[in-house]
Amino acid sequence: MKKNLVSINDFTKDEILHVLEMAKKFEENPDRSILNGKLIAVLFYEPSTRTRLSFESAIQRLGGRIVGFSEATNTSIRKGESLGDTIRTINQYTDMIIMRNPYDGSARYASEISTVPFINAGDGSNQHPTQCLLDLYSILQTQNTLDNLNITFVGDLKYGRTVHSLVKAMTDFNTTFHLVSPLELKLPSAVKYYIKKNKLPYYQYEKIEDAIPLSDIIYMTRIQQERFVDPVEYEKVKNSYILHANMLTNVKPNLKVLHPLPRVNEIDPSVDSTPYAYYFQQAKNGLYVRQALICYMLGIEV
Repeated sequence: MKKNLVSINDFTKDEILHVLEMAKKFEENPDRSILNGKLIAVLFYEPSTRTRLSFESAIQRLGGRIVGFSEATNTSIRKGESLGDTIRTINQYTDMIIMRNPYDGSARYASEISTVPFINAGDGSNQHPTQCLLDLYSILQTQNTLDNLNITFVGDLKYGRTVHSLVKAMTDFNTTFHLVSPLELKLPSAVKYYIKKNKLPYYQYEKIEDAIPLSDIIYMTRIQQERFVDPVEYEKVKNSYILHANMLTNVKPNLKVLHPLPRVNEIDPSVDSTPYAYYFQQAKNGLYVRQALICYMLGIEV
C-alpha cells in the first residue's frame, strides 16, 4: 500500500520512533548506494534552503537521482496548469514526490492524486512534518528522551507550521507546553485541541523571560512577514522576541535552543557560542532524518 506523509498524524508513534532509529544509522554512515535506480521528484513552489537542499543531499548521498524545480515560474504552472495535472504527469516519471507549496491543504490534495509515495515538505501555514521529525530527532539527541519534557515555543505560533506539527507530535510524549507569543499570534485552537485532548498541561505567556527557567527545549520561531496580509500588523509584532545570551543565566543545564531557520533577528548571534545553541546541528540532522524517511516510505530497511 502506498505510504504518504502529509501531516505528522499520518505516522503512528511507533512509526515515528522507527524512523528516528533509522536516522541514527544514517548519522553513523550517510553515504550508501541504496537508492540506485530510484528517481525522486522534488517540487518546490515556495523558496527554501535547508528543506530542499537536505532532501536533495539525502537522495544523492544514497545514490538516487532527482528531477523537479525550485521555483514554479519555469514550469507549465506559469501557463495555467493545475496542481492536479502537474502531479498526474510527474507520477509517470518518478518513484516518489516531495512537494512544498504555499497553500494550506495543497499537500493533502496532491497526495490523494499521487500514485507514488508523497511527502509534504510544507504547505502554507498548515504542516511541516519532515521538519517535525528532525526536530524530534534533535530533541532526542540532546535530551536522551522524548518523554516528560518542558518545551517552550516562542514567536509565531499562529502561522508557524513547524510549531503546529511539533506540538501535535509531542502530545504523544507527556510534554508540558509553554507557549510564548503576542496575543495576535497565539497557537490556533485547532492545534491546542491536541494538547487538551491528551489532558496535558500548557501555559501561555507574553514574556519569554517567564518561561526560560522552566525549559528543557526553547523552540524559537521567526515572525513570518510573508504570512501577513496587512504589513501594519506585521510591523506591530516583528521584534516581539529576541533571545540574547545574557538571558540564559538561570537555566537548566540540559537546555537546548532550537530554531527551524532561517532566523532573522529572533536569536542574537551572541547565543551561537553558548552551550545551549543547537540550531545548526538541528539543520544537519535534517539530512539523516530525511534519508531515513525516504527509505522507510520506499520500503527500504537499513
